[in-house]
Amino acid sequence: MAATRYRRFLKLCEEWPVEETKRQRDLGAVLRQRVAQAFREGESTQIADPAACDQMYESLVRIHTNYYKNKYPRLKDTTFTGVTVEDCKMILATDILKQMEEMKKGTWKKLRERFYAKKSEEDSK
Repeated sequence: MAATRYRRFLKLCEEWPVEETKRQRDLGAVLRQRVAQAFREGESTQIADPAACDQMYESLVRIHTNYYKNKYPRLKDTTFTGVTVEDCKMILATDILKQMEEMKKGTWKKLRERFYAKKSEEDSK
């Protein structure tokens, strides 16, 4: 029975898309890591709580198939702010978040980082 669960989770991992814009923060990548940890021995892994494992699988399938999105359709594709799904995806991209963090830094902190970076390069030569 553990082999069947393992194969179902592997199939789910294969189907789950990976968003390249969310490096190291993607649900698909986290799912793959967690499945690898949970099934270290592959098909021969002994599952401590099969009911919880099955429930987790069913929950992930509902997320993956957009079960609740289809069950409760929205009238509009925007939020109360008027931001669309595409805008949200762009804002949450890793590169944009890094740029925003850079903008939050104060002038002294930016200068200090540049100075120490140059100093460490000179010391390594």
